[in-house]
Amino acid sequence: MKIVKLLLVAAAVVGLATMSFAGDAKDVTISGKLVCAKCSLHADGQKDCQNVIVATVDGKETQYYLAKNKVSEDFGHVCKGEKSVVATGTVKEKDGKTWLEPTKLEQPAS
Repeated sequence: MKIVKLLLVAAAVVGLATMSFAGDAKDVTISGKLVCAKCSLHADGQKDCQNVIVATVDGKETQYYLAKNKVSEDFGHVCKGEKSVVATGTVKEKDGKTWLEPTKLEQPAS
């Protein structure tokens, strides 16, 4: 019986955490250049390579740090170069950065 109660409490906590994350996140489609935060942007404190999409949104340059998942891994990493990209996914703010959890990444038709 204790195990069942414990599982119910754990499920409730996970459900609340998911709801709060979903409230902060929004789905977007952006177009921009995929570059490396460390090698191309020379971002302060960036010790490891990290894909970033640099896009112009409302006339302002915005950097979307690309979360690592199957979609981003299949698309590949860009280091010391750039690649045009159209990205769809969920955006959220974390640690003072804008992160994109991609559901779709593709190169635009030329």
